[in-house]
Amino acid sequence: MPKATRPRSGTPGRPKDMKKRAAILAAATRLFLQDGFERVNMDQIAAAAGVSKLTVYSHFGDKDRLFTEAVRAHCEQGMPDRLFQPRPALPLRRHLMEIGNAFFAMVMTPEAIAGFRTLCSPQAVGSGLPLLAWDAGPRRMQEAFVELLERRIAAGELEIADPALAAAHFFTLLKGEPHAQAVLGVCCDPRAPTPKAHVTSVVDLFLRAYGKD
Repeated sequence: MPKATRPRSGTPGRPKDMKKRAAILAAATRLFLQDGFERVNMDQIAAAAGVSKLTVYSHFGDKDRLFTEAVRAHCEQGMPDRLFQPRPALPLRRHLMEIGNAFFAMVMTPEAIAGFRTLCSPQAVGSGLPLLAWDAGPRRMQEAFVELLERRIAAGELEIADPALAAAHFFTLLKGEPHAQAVLGVCCDPRAPTPKAHVTSVVDLFLRAYGKD
């Protein structure tokens, strides 16, 4: 007879309690930010969420998956799908500014900075955690942005040979020096541009590179 296999998380069965799931995510995010990913265990998360450790495992499987879902939730809250929805009547520059402002605000939160440091830590490098987190957040946003660019290209507003590369340029420029300084804990130059001015400069540069007159 074939060997019994361990049931996978997410298989059909008893419906999950979404309130408990939300409480677990909130508790995990708070503890990861407060104590760091490596120093937090599932017992602490369960206690902070007011549930059993078995419930935590039932919803998320392991700590890596829980961290990944926290990344997904943070990105979906900061960059909801509606930002990328087709809005032909909305001027391109204004649409890019909306996306740019939302993205910059999201990546500069304490939660995002702490998460980025976790993914760059020696413990995370070489593990599967960075790829899981990338797929849960940044990849989703970039793919949605590529679709937006392709629609604007088809409308004759942009001229881009490689939309995926252009999307990577856009989000990398938005993070820029301010994000690098925040990750390193470096105090920003008081002469540095405001977030709005920073995003405006990136959008202007993007349109000079890819916009059509």
